Amino acid sequence: MKWLDVYDIAIELEERYPEADIINIRFTDLKSWVISLPRFNDDPNKCNEKVLEAIQAAWIEERE
Repeated sequence: MKWLDVYDIAIELEERYPEADIINIRFTDLKSWVISLPRFNDDPNKCNEKVLEAIQAAWIEERE
């Protein structure tokens, strides 16, 4: 998975962290969690706040 695979990332995050407070998550934690996903294979430095916001929004949508 790459940074722009926000929906795939959101699905995996929800499976791995079902109890996470995704509304109030710190982006530093979110970035670490994404990088630690087994299928994630992108450059950790290619991430920015906009990408993390998109992942967070997709995760919120996935949870609903």
